[in-house]
Amino acid sequence: MDFPHVETVIRVRRDSTAFKDDKDRLPGHYLSSAPADNMSPEQWLERIRGHWGGIEIRNHWRKDACLLEDKTRSRNPNTVAAMAMLRNCLLFFLSDDKHTSNINAFTEDIAANSDKAFDMVMRRS
Repeated sequence: MDFPHVETVIRVRRDSTAFKDDKDRLPGHYLSSAPADNMSPEQWLERIRGHWGGIEIRNHWRKDACLLEDKTRSRNPNTVAAMAMLRNCLLFFLSDDKHTSNINAFTEDIAANSDKAFDMVMRRS
């Protein structure tokens, strides 16, 4: 695969007592457009951890804890993808809503007022 803007490939070895065996210890690879000598190894690691920590806090936790994504029972790939897309849209519209920052209150408001959901979609069209 061609990655025209990649300047640096970082390989990170993960060590943890949570791994059951060596096959669980696959290295992580990260791509960056910054030159390799731009940062020390410690700075690269800090940046990678910060990036994934932000993803975990901003997206996964809210999807799992508030929208119960990990409790999805469907194994149909199309259903799973469609529900993931709807959850992403909900989070997008929540970030755009000036009146509510609470995801649970936001979803309850939409469930109680279907016109609000329609208005949000039409406003973005």
